Amino acid sequence: MSTVLIPENYQSPLNSYETQEAIGLIKHLMEQKLCMALKLKRVTAPLFVDPATGLNDDLNGVERPVTFGIPDAGVDAQVVHSLAKWKRMALYRYDFHVGNGLLCDMNAIRRDEELDNLHSAYVDQWDWEKIITADDRSFDYLKMTVKRIVESICNTLDEVRYKYEQLDTELCRDITFITSQELEDLYPDLTKMLLPEKRKPSSSCRSATC
Repeated sequence: MSTVLIPENYQSPLNSYETQEAIGLIKHLMEQKLCMALKLKRVTAPLFVDPATGLNDDLNGVERPVTFGIPDAGVDAQVVHSLAKWKRMALYRYDFHVGNGLLCDMNAIRRDEELDNLHSAYVDQWDWEKIITADDRSFDYLKMTVKRIVESICNTLDEVRYKYEQLDTELCRDITFITSQELEDLYPDLTKMLLPEKRKPSSSCRSATC
């Protein structure tokens, strides 16, 4: 059941036309800033794939992809759930090299999504993948990447607010990094409640919060 909540007496600071204009501005600015910050190149992502390629991601394994026939091609295509597999294939086929990556505006349909204020049956999100070396697989490299993403988001907000002075959204540029092991040590009782007894969070995982 949908759990979308709209605050009582809520009124948008932008009218419908301004909202659409602002969405376009945000997408344009984010594309530019993410590409510069992370050394990415924008590429066009597929809306659907041939299931025989194995490129569609089944997410949790229970989501049903939207399928439709393409008579002239003699195949039943699937609307993408995720580009996780496709991005890696694209990095190889498009001849990307170490230190560079791709950015795409992913559009998808997730028919079995649990709907709320942050989740929709229609997905429109930035998706990126980058080639790095084994030495780059470090906490320092991760922190640098997260900081650049946060800076891109905050700088985009600054420019949007410059155009629409009625917006009062504020974002924090300060970032706190914490490992999953540190979280478990801080909240051992909560960890036991949320995780099965035999599953322990890996200390190699990292979280970043603002």
